[in-house]
Amino acid sequence: MRLIRFRVADRIATGFIDGQTVRTLKGTFFQEPIPSGDEIPVDDVRLLAPVIPSKVVGVARNYPAHAEELGNPLPAEPMVFFKPATAVIGPGDPIHLPPGAGRVDHEAELAVVIGRLCHRVGEDEAEKYVLGYTCANDVTARDWQRSDGQWARAKGSDSFCPLGPWVESEVDASDLEITSTVNGEPRQSGRTSQMVFPPAALIAYVSRTITLLPGDVLLTGTPPGVGPLARGARVTVQVERIGVLENTVEGE
Repeated sequence: MRLIRFRVADRIATGFIDGQTVRTLKGTFFQEPIPSGDEIPVDDVRLLAPVIPSKVVGVARNYPAHAEELGNPLPAEPMVFFKPATAVIGPGDPIHLPPGAGRVDHEAELAVVIGRLCHRVGEDEAEKYVLGYTCANDVTARDWQRSDGQWARAKGSDSFCPLGPWVESEVDASDLEITSTVNGEPRQSGRTSQMVFPPAALIAYVSRTITLLPGDVLLTGTPPGVGPLARGARVTVQVERIGVLENTVEGE
């Protein structure tokens, strides 16, 4: 099921896509997700970021080939960082290149959306806490990542976390193809089966010390092929059986 958050006319609502129709919900994906009975043509809505999380938890160096291309060793345990909610944008929204950022890279990723409060969850039960999966672009200011010693600016600048186009609630994420293009040129290609730490292991590891709330997002790492973005570029992230996330790039 494709769960969406969308704007129609002057209101924002949640719902799900059924063919060419959007069926709206009375509540949210997490509280009273009851169909309201309203139906809207898909072409009449503008898709937004499917969730606004309290936090985005990212995972670095989770694909061996990506760690190698940047000259980094593989970590013995998941290497986590945060993006603030203000970094989140939706499909079609522009990625802004901050002044002074230098090289800014795209990073195509599978994103896990948490469905209920998740605290000290075992790997064998992690899937029960997943609402679904979406596409993400872990936009990264590479110069700041190297110079700052911590990654708050490099990973958390405004617009540095595109998500969408929807949350797919019925998919096996264990072996999905992930690709990215810039202006139609292929950049990244990999499969989720190549992760060092699969999603269930990441959920268990993070929730051991950090409580994940409904709507929180866990980024699972990026395959090789990351590269720079320039003003005016069109960048797409595609995850098999989930969808395509497309954003343009604007400079300051």
